[in-house]
Amino acid sequence: MALKIELKPNEVILLGDCVITNCGQRTRIMIEGSLPVMREKDIMSLSQADSPAKCLYLAVQFMYLAKNPQDNFAIYMGLAREMMQTAPEAKALIGSINNQILRGDLYKALKEARKLVAYGEERPEMN
Repeated sequence: MALKIELKPNEVILLGDCVITNCGQRTRIMIEGSLPVMREKDIMSLSQADSPAKCLYLAVQFMYLAKNPQDNFAIYMGLAREMMQTAPEAKALIGSINNQILRGDLYKALKEARKLVAYGEERPEMN
């Protein structure tokens, strides 16, 4: 089944480790095959990772986009352990992210990490 994406003018998406920028008007593309895809609105940059939850999201993003996700797993685990110690109330969300990673579904892990970022933004004590 093909993935259909509509891009706004100048919108960026990541396809694996490639950056695709729509230089013209609104465009529709179809992607067939298996490749990690991230829309610009979901991409976390290093400069945006200014909280523990965002750093954890960034680590999951690195795993999702990497050719060898296990190369980034140690970074993720270190951040997850540290966050569970400093913010025990986030354990359930981190556990959900861990479950998706262990299942090999890094896209769903990324979605769960997005929930953790939202949760962290509601609680200043987590930052």
